[in-house]
Amino acid sequence: MKTILVVDDEQPILQTYGMALGDQGYHVLTAGSGVEALELARKYLPDLILCDINMPGMDGRAVLQAVREDPDLSAKQFVFMTGNTRDVSARRGMELGADDFLVKPFTLQDLAHCVGARLERANVHWRVADQVVSALRANLHSVLPHEFFTPLNGVLGLVEVLRGDLADLSREEVVELLDAIEESGWRLHRSLRNYLLLLDLQRKREPCEDGVPEIEGSAVASAIKAGVTAASRRHHRERDVRVEVADAAIHGVPGDLTMITEELVDNACRFSRQGTEVCVALTGDGELAVSDHGRGMTAQQIAQIGAFRQFDRDHLEQQGLGLGLFLVQELASRCGAALSVASEPGAGTCARVGFHACARKVA
Repeated sequence: MKTILVVDDEQPILQTYGMALGDQGYHVLTAGSGVEALELARKYLPDLILCDINMPGMDGRAVLQAVREDPDLSAKQFVFMTGNTRDVSARRGMELGADDFLVKPFTLQDLAHCVGARLERANVHWRVADQVVSALRANLHSVLPHEFFTPLNGVLGLVEVLRGDLADLSREEVVELLDAIEESGWRLHRSLRNYLLLLDLQRKREPCEDGVPEIEGSAVASAIKAGVTAASRRHHRERDVRVEVADAAIHGVPGDLTMITEELVDNACRFSRQGTEVCVALTGDGELAVSDHGRGMTAQQIAQIGAFRQFDRDHLEQQGLGLGLFLVQELASRCGAALSVASEPGAGTCARVGFHACARKVA
């Protein structure tokens, strides 16, 4: 018998849904708060969790985050319920890691269809086998599976929304869903790319036998602008980023320079407000600097920069593996350069990578 946990702070709704699902042969657990829901979930390991979003105290988003971070619950099906789509849309629910989204008021038939579809999906192990999740969690920081599976969940969930509701959706709504699918796909692509790059960098720490190659000035500018474009578009911050690139040839690899720039600009955009300026500058002597006016870092946090480390993630919603600055360190080292970070909490951060400028050729 499948076990379903229903979470809602309104008792009449809780009883109605609980009785309806019980009549269909499910073992139903009910919780009137997020805290109670987590206690029951960890004790009984339900096959599916139906959770209202807007609850006092621990809301549905916090419940979902706790579920996804628990190794025993992370692969369980999770469905958001809400009567207010202004706060959390179906798209946002999928991006947060939910498997489906029910908008109140919905019929008991809608509820039964949703539950049946979610349990069928769970039976084919579309997310990943539980033992694989356990293996990942045993060897890597818990944020890694979250960052892989959440965007994948967004892609699959939103495709299912399209497939089921296509006839009722306007062209604008279809385009919005397709944009969300594309965004989730690129997020997954970037997480996998950065993780695999990290593994490659860890295996190949020896310096290049032939020395670090030269990048001519025009190629330097192109590589930097490519990194700026990738990061600023991802955060919809194209207008916020100011780029000043001097004509300078440096020692490095174009692809590494692009990724260094992308990761630094991504960090700057992630931790500063929309509408505030992010400055990207390359000096004539080969120093790349990316500065923002965001929340900043403490000296202790700067000293602890490393793989899979994100500061204050417990109370600040973040996406990503926490690899950004660590990858910059490693890539800079491969180019014979060095990363330095200056920051003040509440005032902003400036990250600098000092490349070796090439001697100017005399005609």
